[in-house]
Amino acid sequence: MSKQEKTKAYELRLYVAGKTAKSTMALNNLKKYCEEHLKGQYKIEVIDLLVQPQLAAGDQIFAIPTLVRKVPEPIRKIIGDLSNEEKVLVGLNILPA
Repeated sequence: MSKQEKTKAYELRLYVAGKTAKSTMALNNLKKYCEEHLKGQYKIEVIDLLVQPQLAAGDQIFAIPTLVRKVPEPIRKIIGDLSNEEKVLVGLNILPA
């Protein structure tokens, strides 16, 4: 495993629809959790489905905001504003269930 792969251990994709309060809250919560628990080991990609609606099909997005953990596998999805930190961390497999 290269040094670059180690530093980007988590690849996260957040699907939103515009700059709604829920979407903004989800992104802010995600950034906060990542900085607290995955500092230097994550990459967040934000996909605005108002701009790129065709991307929803690839990850089978049915609700927004939705967080998709692409790496490490298996792929995990969390729907909502990500305000429940424990649920998010367990869902991303950062904390044990």
